[in-house]
Amino acid sequence: MIMIIKSRNILLLLTLTMIFSCAKDPEKEVVETPKNTPTTNNPTPLNLEIPPLFAQYISQPYIPSDNPTTVEGVALGRKLFYDPILSGNGNQSCATCHAPQFAFSESTRFSTGIDGIQGNRNAMPIFNMAWNWGNQFFWDGRASGVEDQALGPVVNPIEMHNTWVNAMSSLQSHSVYPGLFNAAFGTSTIDSILVTKAIAQFERTLISGNSRFDQYLNGQISLTALEIEGFNVFMAENRGDCFHCHGNAANPLWTDNLFHNNGLDATFTDLGLGSITGIASDNGKFRTPSLRNLAYSAPYMHDGRFATLDEVINHYSEGLQNSSTVDPLLKYIGQGGVQLSPADKAALKAFLLSLSDSSFINNPNFSQP
Repeated sequence: MIMIIKSRNILLLLTLTMIFSCAKDPEKEVVETPKNTPTTNNPTPLNLEIPPLFAQYISQPYIPSDNPTTVEGVALGRKLFYDPILSGNGNQSCATCHAPQFAFSESTRFSTGIDGIQGNRNAMPIFNMAWNWGNQFFWDGRASGVEDQALGPVVNPIEMHNTWVNAMSSLQSHSVYPGLFNAAFGTSTIDSILVTKAIAQFERTLISGNSRFDQYLNGQISLTALEIEGFNVFMAENRGDCFHCHGNAANPLWTDNLFHNNGLDATFTDLGLGSITGIASDNGKFRTPSLRNLAYSAPYMHDGRFATLDEVINHYSEGLQNSSTVDPLLKYIGQGGVQLSPADKAALKAFLLSLSDSSFINNPNFSQP
């Protein structure tokens, strides 16, 4: 079973305790937009470009009723995503750890914040976020929506290390941002809620659905014999046995959006989901990431421990570690893995790479404005 766990380095330094246990909560310092602020415009609705397979096999994207996607909101969110103005020293943006060329992830094992402090998780790729039906974000599930997941990095002491009060002041005094917020939300008074709404709107447009395998399923191209054999390995319970957590051709997300212990460690230095729920049976579980865009998103796993896709495949083939919370879907745990032959490994790798979408990482609508 292949579960590529590649993490957001928001690692919750000592969990959210260090971030939010202070007597003065940065989130509560924010002066919210007055309720009676007049709406001075009508933002232009924007329909997401939904790939054919998504429309055929999975539900419509989830768009909150209080944050509809608009042309102006997406443009604002895109500018904010790439602007280091939200960081404490003005040197780091969301894109610093979520670069488009790496499928909105990063190429280093751990991210480094504005103070030179390195985390212990790897930045998670960002795409197809509007279809996270579990609505739990980050590797440990601590955020409850796309908007919510944008709040923490700004105040995280090992990431942007700012306060929302300072970030808001920088935006409010900027020559351009008040006007952009007015265009997107009908108010030039900026608060953290509107910032995260705008970023969420942009992130929901980051849709990846045009890989070689997608094109094959759409009848546009043919796959190689090796890629097709790799899909057979992926789907066979007595070979790759990968589909339980990552789905099949009828699940173009290539993730179940759930949390699993995929046999990385016999003991845990990072509790993952368990650090959020406090439930022992959740220890060592991390959210199943999509298998899309693996050609661009190395290193892999929540801690970036595997530099190559070959190492990942070897893990599931013969490197599984047993523990009290290991997922029962790992039926071959007793023998260390599924014990793939070299030929099966080569085929599986070819198939997994066919899920990469070059048009996604090169989409000019997703690049720095």
